[in-house]
Amino acid sequence: MTKIRWGILSTSHFADRFTGPALQKGKHTTVLGVASRSLERAQEFARRHSIPKTYGSYEEMLADPEIDAVYNPMPNHLHVPWTIRALQAGKHVLCEKPIALTAGEAETLVQAAHSFPRLKVMEAFMYRFHPQWQAALRYVQEGSLGELRTIDTLFSYYLVDPANVRNQADIGGGGLLDIGCYPISLSRWIFGREPLRVAGRLVLDPVMKVDRLASALLDFGGGTATFTVGTQLDPFQRVNIVGDQGRFEIEIPFNAPSDRPCRAWFTQRGKVETLEFETCDQYTLEGDAFALAVINDTPVPTPLEDALANMAVIDAVVQSDREKSWVELPTR
Repeated sequence: MTKIRWGILSTSHFADRFTGPALQKGKHTTVLGVASRSLERAQEFARRHSIPKTYGSYEEMLADPEIDAVYNPMPNHLHVPWTIRALQAGKHVLCEKPIALTAGEAETLVQAAHSFPRLKVMEAFMYRFHPQWQAALRYVQEGSLGELRTIDTLFSYYLVDPANVRNQADIGGGGLLDIGCYPISLSRWIFGREPLRVAGRLVLDPVMKVDRLASALLDFGGGTATFTVGTQLDPFQRVNIVGDQGRFEIEIPFNAPSDRPCRAWFTQRGKVETLEFETCDQYTLEGDAFALAVINDTPVPTPLEDALANMAVIDAVVQSDREKSWVELPTR
């Protein structure tokens, strides 16, 4: 087997614009089918991306023996139930972030996955596969920044459509779950450990009741990470990783363009070096990395336990806002 045959579970905008086309370009991936509750929508999606198979239900696609792996970009509240159903159908699963609505729900998925040890499951944090983030991790691990002290992240967009799933509180809408999961994930990854405690603040939209602004401070013991994410702010994103000897700044840390190079800046002792990274599609890189784990029967790059730990921090941010106090995280 040299290519994994993917099925896309739903015709979401995200799959249509990003992951679907990216999986078609992979060295080890191809999209064989797409499923929707509407066969017509599936057919339209398939025509845009030259996908040979369409299904008028999710169940029909999961029953197809020619589908090796499923990409799940469904709304947040459907991540765990349909990922489990895909596993039960014998499919490997790449599931969009956040993996679940809560750490408790994520634990349900982890336990379910244990029943299918030959199947691969991974949360789709595509940013980790981009060369700019591989460089950031390398600079930290090699000591180029000195001792890592703090990471600061700002990530925002403007969206006030109440019909959009990101603005529906009962199905997991809000900025913390949608984009706050990124700064939490990257901070844990770059520090290489879990935070000891968390302080968070959420500001809700008065009508839609989703958090439109979320800020948090993560205490890593000897270092901190801070972030603000917003869904009703001027669109912007930037990450600064700062040590006592240097700083690594990423210009477009999350929505890295696939049609032009990306930039970062390494600053040390007042000298600024501009780093330019080759044009690539981080979603294609993610798909190929997952596919190789399937082909070679090796662990996926990011295990489900990491997704569970990320959800635990998200839960702590929510709890901290509710209790107006620091929330300690259990030692893992």
